[in-house]
Amino acid sequence: MPRINFQQQLVALKDKLLAMAALSQQALSLALEGYLTGDLALCEHVKEIEAAINAAERDVDEMAYDLLAKEQPMAIDLRFILSVIKINGDLERIGDQATNIAQRTQTLVGAPQIELPIDIPDMGEKVGVMIRMAIQSLFEADARLAEHVLEMDDEIDEMNRIVQAEMVEVMQEQPEISAQALNAIIISRNLERSADHATNIAEDVIFWVRGSDVRHKFSLSQAE
Repeated sequence: MPRINFQQQLVALKDKLLAMAALSQQALSLALEGYLTGDLALCEHVKEIEAAINAAERDVDEMAYDLLAKEQPMAIDLRFILSVIKINGDLERIGDQATNIAQRTQTLVGAPQIELPIDIPDMGEKVGVMIRMAIQSLFEADARLAEHVLEMDDEIDEMNRIVQAEMVEVMQEQPEISAQALNAIIISRNLERSADHATNIAEDVIFWVRGSDVRHKFSLSQAE
């Protein structure tokens, strides 16, 4: 009977984490939409969601540490709980990146909206796909799907490098729109960091499912 209760607690922990993941995804999506449309109400909503994410992070940590202390799990159950603790932190940081984007958007109040020679919407869409795939791999315990997330990270890194280079050139040639260009650099960096957190989540899913630590190894194998 105690073991059945333990499995039920693991399911509850996973459900709580997935609910938090939905909040993090929503925050990033709304923040990006707010930036692209100049909708300040969306930016305020992102800040409200961040408060819910922070509360959920505390709840997940408490549930996970309670299970570690009381149940002393072994093998795959132990790996799952350890992965949850790490994924929990990455989801909270995605919420932080969303809030940063919302705050940057608010600093542009009154500045004219201009077309920049970069594709932030495409970058944001790809990062959103990475996050959704990482969470799906967690939900389905699918290590192969998690590996696909790792494969996408290099593309986001390259997109971020392009944004940095092109926006520096814009600031040099059109100093009157330096504020917009600088914000694009910062928001691109926020998206790149969100992709890093999605990659971390995928790595933790692989650790949970296979018992292997793939941090740093995947990028090395790609480089060979």
